[in-house]
Amino acid sequence: MNWFQLSPEALVVYWGALGLFVGSFLNVAIHRLPLEGETVSKPRRSRCPKCKTTLTWKENIPVLSWVVQLGRCRTCRWPIPWRYPLVETLTACLWAFIAWRTLPERFDLCLVHTLVLSGLIVATFVDFACFEIPDEISIGGMVVAPIASLLVPDLHAGSPIAAWIDGENALNVSRAAALLTCFLGMAVGGGVLIVIGKVGTALYGRDAMGFGDVKLLAAGGGFVGPGAVLLALMIGALVASIAGLGNMLRFFVLLRRRYSARGRSGRIGRSLQVARIAGRYLPFGPYLAIGIGIVLTAWKDVAGWIPLQALWPH
Repeated sequence: MNWFQLSPEALVVYWGALGLFVGSFLNVAIHRLPLEGETVSKPRRSRCPKCKTTLTWKENIPVLSWVVQLGRCRTCRWPIPWRYPLVETLTACLWAFIAWRTLPERFDLCLVHTLVLSGLIVATFVDFACFEIPDEISIGGMVVAPIASLLVPDLHAGSPIAAWIDGENALNVSRAAALLTCFLGMAVGGGVLIVIGKVGTALYGRDAMGFGDVKLLAAGGGFVGPGAVLLALMIGALVASIAGLGNMLRFFVLLRRRYSARGRSGRIGRSLQVARIAGRYLPFGPYLAIGIGIVLTAWKDVAGWIPLQALWPH
């Protein structure tokens, strides 16, 4: 089937359905990458994490198998986490969104964007579960970014670096300009977090930034460029701050309920202090991934929301 001849609407549905099955593979990566002795290809067949029973094809249908089995393994009745259908659905929606924005005109950009977003999904859920970002994603992204920039120079269309090299009136981004923009984006993305981490460590006397976050933002910078990676960091920090406040509020409410259940009033100040300490332990990688994903896929739309957008050109 020559699917390039399909209507734009059909392409979106087709690409979204493909993303659903890719999401199933991402679940395998999310589960296995943090484990010693396992990779995305070892063991070869998918199996239940609890009873190790090899799954049949009927048990591997994205989302549908989880619904039909009522969220449990058919063999041992182990409750399958909600993460599995969530990752599959999220991947399908993001792939459909990218198809809507890029197909059928820019199949090359569609491939790059969906590849990057898939990696960000894996980094997000592994970081939430284990407080670490797999090198396969961060370092792998730093390896892939220059290759993608060479193959798809328009990935950096609008970059002031590219405009300076190619000339303001150049119709297309040259490979040299795209490659330089990529390397500068990685240097800025990783460098700014290293500086922030060192300053934070000096101020608070503890590690303020994980090196996995540094590598992730460096990889993201390779795909979005030096200016846009700063905006990605700003968006990630803003979302992380909101999430942190919500987490602190959650811990505060839990503490007050615990005191109430025990018939003790407890000091509100003490509850606030404990909630502040407990609530600040959030992985930063998922929020960096959100910032990178937004800037990568909707730079012009996002830049239009920023009054000082001239300070952070792509």
